[in-house]
Amino acid sequence: MSDLYFQDEVFEKEAFEAKDAAKGNEYDGCRFTNCDFSKTDLSNTLFSDCEFHSCDFSMAKFSKTAFRNALFRECKMLGVHFEDCSPFGMILRFEHCILHHASFFRVNLQQTRFENTSLIETDFTEANLSQACFENCDLKDAVFAATNLEKADLRSACHYRIDPVRNKIRKAKFSLEGVAGLLASFDVYVEP
Repeated sequence: MSDLYFQDEVFEKEAFEAKDAAKGNEYDGCRFTNCDFSKTDLSNTLFSDCEFHSCDFSMAKFSKTAFRNALFRECKMLGVHFEDCSPFGMILRFEHCILHHASFFRVNLQQTRFENTSLIETDFTEANLSQACFENCDLKDAVFAATNLEKADLRSACHYRIDPVRNKIRKAKFSLEGVAGLLASFDVYVEP
């Protein structure tokens, strides 16, 4: 079952790995609720204007997967490699998600919104996060190396460590409490 087209459909509590139903298909304006995509091969699948609510994408394969205007709400996405996705038209938004050990290596995430999302040990190496917003996000042990964070908003984010020498942070917004995360690479102590 592949290369099928679905428009404005609702999928609830479906296990996509079990039936390998998603690979190569096109989903336009669809809504997925409580679906299990964990360890599913979503290669060459196109999701346009789709919403994912309480879905599990842990260890899913995204080879040439296209997410064009995708909203992920309360989704679990452990170990997902977004750099394998098709970059054409990629627009993502994350709300209340768990994105631990995910990778956005060299991904263009300009103006992406991460809201109330846990991004522990997520890799943003060489990613374009210009004008991105990390609202109430936990960035513990997230990797920022040669990352573009210009005009990004990290005022309510916590636990980040960003080396201002190795990353572009011009006009980025940080809270006073978050300044220690910018100075950590200099081995200095900021007293509260």
